Amino acid sequence: MATSAAESQGLEVENKGTTSRRKSTLAERRKSTAVIDEASAAILEGGELSDADRRLAEMGYVQVYKREFTWMSCISFALSISGLWASVTTTFIYPLEAGGASSAVWGWLISGFGCYCIALSVAELVSAYPTSGGIYFTCKYLVPEKWVPEISWLVGWLNLIGQVAGVASTEYGCAQLLLAAVSMADDFRGYTPTDRQTVGVMAAIAVFHGCLNSLRTSILEKITKTYVVFHVAVLAACCITLLVMCDNKHSSSYVWTEVVNSSGWKPNGWSWLFGFLSASWTMTDSDATAHIAEEMKNPEIKAAWSIAIAVGFTYVSGWLYTIVLAYCVGDIAEKLNNPVAQPVAQIFYDVTGRKGGIFFTVMTFIIFNFGAMVAIQAGSRTVWAFSRDELLPGSRIWYKINSWSGTPLYAVWLFVTCCILVNLIALGSYTAIAAIFNLTAIALDWSYTIPIICKLLYGKFEPGPFHLGRARPFINWWAVIWTTFVTIIYVQPTVRPVTKENMNYVCVFIVAVALFAIIYWYAAGRFYYVGPRVKAQLVVGVEGEDNKPFAGSSIDGNMPGGLEAHERPSDSSGQDRAAELDGQSEK
Repeated sequence: MATSAAESQGLEVENKGTTSRRKSTLAERRKSTAVIDEASAAILEGGELSDADRRLAEMGYVQVYKREFTWMSCISFALSISGLWASVTTTFIYPLEAGGASSAVWGWLISGFGCYCIALSVAELVSAYPTSGGIYFTCKYLVPEKWVPEISWLVGWLNLIGQVAGVASTEYGCAQLLLAAVSMADDFRGYTPTDRQTVGVMAAIAVFHGCLNSLRTSILEKITKTYVVFHVAVLAACCITLLVMCDNKHSSSYVWTEVVNSSGWKPNGWSWLFGFLSASWTMTDSDATAHIAEEMKNPEIKAAWSIAIAVGFTYVSGWLYTIVLAYCVGDIAEKLNNPVAQPVAQIFYDVTGRKGGIFFTVMTFIIFNFGAMVAIQAGSRTVWAFSRDELLPGSRIWYKINSWSGTPLYAVWLFVTCCILVNLIALGSYTAIAAIFNLTAIALDWSYTIPIICKLLYGKFEPGPFHLGRARPFINWWAVIWTTFVTIIYVQPTVRPVTKENMNYVCVFIVAVALFAIIYWYAAGRFYYVGPRVKAQLVVGVEGEDNKPFAGSSIDGNMPGGLEAHERPSDSSGQDRAAELDGQSEK
C-alpha cells in the first residue's frame, strides 16, 4: 500500500473501525491512542479552511477560537509570562540568602542558560505541533503508540499543576507587593501585613484577574500587547535610577566573588547553588504561549519565535537587572530582615526614598498583574484543551465556550479557584508557600523534559518551521541534564538547621502530586483516557460522478492527519458542523 500524505508529514493514520470513545480493557485501549467517534467528530472541508485551521484539523481538532493575536501581542504575551522585572524583584531573596550578590549574578547566568535551552527545545516542539494543549499534545507524535496514554497523562498533570502553582505564587507575590507599598508609605513603622491580610488581598486580586479573562479574546489581545512597551520602559527607568542615585555601591570584587552565606548550609559552595531558583522560576512556563496557539495565525511560526525571543530577552535583561541590584543591595542582613519580606522593595526605599520606593514597588505590582492575567489565560486554555481530550474530571463542563466572549469561562474560574485554594496554605505556613515557587519550576520543567527525552530516544520527531538544526542534540540533552541537576537542589531545605517552620515542603507537594496522578490513573483514568483525541475529520474534496479520487487524497483513501476521507454532508457544511459540535456555547 502506498504511503499516505499523513505519513509523509509524520502524522499518524488511524485504522478504520476505531470508533469507540471508551475502552473497556487496557488491551483494547492500547489499540488506538487517537479515537475517532464518527457520531460526533466534525467533518471539515479542507478547501474552506485557512492554513492554520487545516493544520489543526490534520492534528484532529476543530478551530473554535478567533485567531486575533498578532506578532506584537504574541511576543508581549510570552514576555508577560515571565514578568521579568517583577519576578526578579520578588525572587531576589533566594540568591541573596543563599550566597549574597555573587550567587545572584552568577546563579542567573548559569541557571538562565539551562532554562533557555529548555525554552528553545520547547519552541521547536511547539512549532511542529501547535495546539492549545501545548507540550502535552506533542506526546501523541513523540511516543510509541502504546505508551501515549500513560506518558501524556503524566505530562499533562505535571504541566497543569505547575501552572496552578506558578499562578498561585504570582498572585501571592502581587498581594505582598501591594501591601509592601502600603507599609512603605508609613516608613515601615506602623503597619506590617499579616498572613491573613495577604491571603485576603491575594484572593481579591485573583478574582479581578479572573474577571479580565472573562472578556473577549479581542479585548485580551489589546491589553496584552501594551505590556511589552510598559515593561521595558519601567525596567530601563528602574536600572538607571538605581545606578544614578545609589551612593554606596558595592565594589566589583564584592559583587562577583564575595560569598555571603545567610542560609546556614555548609559548605558555602552548596548554599551558593540555591541562588539558581530566581532565574529558574522567572524563566519557566515557556510553553504558555503555545496554549494560545489556536488564537493566532501561523502559530507554528509565531508561537515558537515568540517563546525564543521573549525568553532570550528575559535571560539577558534579567541578568543585567540582577547585576544592578547586586551593586546597589547595601547591607544584605538588613535587606533579609525587611519587615515585608521583600528585599528589593527595601532597596528601592533606601536608594530613592519613600516616594521613589512606593513608585517602583507599585510598578512591580502592576507588571506582576500583567503576568498573572496572561498566565490565567494560558492556564484556562490548558484546562480547556485537556477537557477536549477528556483528561479532567467534569471535562464536558470545562470544555464549554461562552457564546458572548468566545472563551471558556468555566475553565477560567476553575483555574482561578484552584489558585486561591492553593494559597490558603499560607494561613498555616509562609514557608510552605515559598515551596510553591520550587514546585512551579520542578513540575513545569519536567513536563517539558519528558517529551524532550522522548524526542531524543524514539526518533519520531518531524521538525516544523522553527528548528534547532545541528544544535538540537546538544540543546536538548543539556535541557535534560540541567533539569535533573537543579531538581536535586530544589527539593532541599533552603536554610539550616531544619525545623517544621522552615522545612522545604516541596518534597511533600511532589509526593502528593505523584500519588494523585498514579492513584487517579489506576482508579479511573486508564479506563477512559486514551491520549489526545480526534475531534475532526478532514475532507479535501468531493468525489465526482466519474468516481475519481478526492483531490489531495492518498491512494489508500486516507486523509492527512490520520483522518478518514468522507463525502461532504449535503445538509450542512463542515464549518456548521464544527460550530454545532465544538462551540458548545453557554447561553
